[in-house]
Amino acid sequence: MADDFSRGAPRGRFPTTHRSAVVAVGSDDPAERARSFDVLVRAYWKPVYKHLRVRWRIEDERAADLTQGFFARAFEQRTFSAYDPSRALFRTYLKVCLDRHVMKEAESSGREKRGGHAVTLSLDFPSAEREIGALAMPAPDSLDTYFDREWTRHLVGMAVDALRERCERGGKQLTFRVFERYVLDDGPEDRPTYAELARELGIKVTDVTNYLAFARREFRGLLLEKLREITGSEAEFEAESRALLGSAR
Repeated sequence: MADDFSRGAPRGRFPTTHRSAVVAVGSDDPAERARSFDVLVRAYWKPVYKHLRVRWRIEDERAADLTQGFFARAFEQRTFSAYDPSRALFRTYLKVCLDRHVMKEAESSGREKRGGHAVTLSLDFPSAEREIGALAMPAPDSLDTYFDREWTRHLVGMAVDALRERCERGGKQLTFRVFERYVLDDGPEDRPTYAELARELGIKVTDVTNYLAFARREFRGLLLEKLREITGSEAEFEAESRALLGSAR
């Protein structure tokens, strides 16, 4: 991932313009708390659902109910505001809370009902199902890390979507197309050369070079902005940044 997305990107300081939603979710301001909770839901709902489906082998409708119930209860009980960044990564804390929620539901033979909480979430579960179906099932010995891999996949996907939207707003659709074809469409062994991509898109090789440099730089900034929002401390942010992009300074 570091090779594909950070090559040619400036190192410099980490972005600090986005306040951590992990911190702000503990705010006494209800509006700020709700906004921060929404950021965390958008960043984590799909890994949560997939974890329930694959790691816990829960059927789709039940997994959707549990996902809704987990986040709704976390909002009502302010579960995420109890997170201590000195003890674990936030994603580790969230997964522990999720597994406890599932076990508690199993012990009580309860069933989460959609609409039974003060918070109603609009989540695209069919899209998560399509993604599960498109990928090979993980080996049994890798199930414990499945949540973390899907969290990474979802975070990268959100940054790609943000880059696409930014390029469309700025009239740089071709720039995104170059990034998409070279970085996203194929694996490293199948990707086209710069010359092949230039011929395919009817542009110069220097254009391919410049477009890729711009897109990688923008993508890296967007990814780090999103990561800043969903980590609870500078140390966690730096550790997660290095894991995603390699050396971050």
